[in-house]
Amino acid sequence: MSPATGDEPLSFRGRPLPRRFDGHTIVVAPGGVRPFDAAEWHDALVVVESGQVQLETLAGGWWTFLAGDVVWFEGLPLRALHNPWEEPAVLVAVYRRCSRCRS
Repeated sequence: MSPATGDEPLSFRGRPLPRRFDGHTIVVAPGGVRPFDAAEWHDALVVVESGQVQLETLAGGWWTFLAGDVVWFEGLPLRALHNPWEEPAVLVAVYRRCSRCRS
């Protein structure tokens, strides 16, 4: 990974991760809904790479995150990820490889 200058949003897309880390990309299509699965996001730092995503809480509340935002889903009472906009929402989850061994 090249050092950031501080002027651009954090991004993992298209960059190799150090060997001790792994990651996966999730795309929520325009108008799409993805049920929240805590195991999928366990111990992951999540970056909204492009688009926007709304997180629906179990209590019916909503949080909106935009491209460049960094989120930690661990322990959040979430029901689903929504994308009511016209652009796909692309999220990258990065986690320590050994953290998946414990779940």
